Amino acid sequence: MSSFVVREVREEERGWVKGFLEEHWGSSAIVTRGRVHRGEELPGFVAESGGERIGLVTFRIEERECEVISLNSLRERAGVGSALLSSAENEARRAECARFFLITTNDNFPAIRFYKRRGFFVRAVRRDALDGSRRLKPSIPRVGFYGLPLRHEVEMELPLARSGRDFGKNLVPRAGPIG
Repeated sequence: MSSFVVREVREEERGWVKGFLEEHWGSSAIVTRGRVHRGEELPGFVAESGGERIGLVTFRIEERECEVISLNSLRERAGVGSALLSSAENEARRAECARFFLITTNDNFPAIRFYKRRGFFVRAVRRDALDGSRRLKPSIPRVGFYGLPLRHEVEMELPLARSGRDFGKNLVPRAGPIG
């Protein structure tokens, strides 16, 4: 396993963030829930190893909600994505956010698995939401991973323990007896 550090994105790196997102997302404009986000304008964290940037997370904090906008690791299974996600989560907690969530797409099984393994649950599925997203960003492809039609937004959330009475408020109840 390689060693790396996670640090905040520096102002002088905004051009690099834009180029990185264009390379890995096709554009620095990312659409979630009918809203266009400019990745190079967002707060974020960079993972770095030996002076090389090996990952990036961007997010927005607004009205006590933290939404992860992008997450990329250039070193799979090395803990980079987890460390970046954890840094964004810590920032959400520091800002006393009530929600920590993200949007992915119906075809992105690797991301859904990654987030579920880190405690996220599916909060909502917005059927055919990408039709509206394509009006804002026409370059969104119609076919995604595994040749699947790219159609729906999948909202995933990680419960944040806040106060005693709020703890567990967002958890999905289990069906049937436990044990």
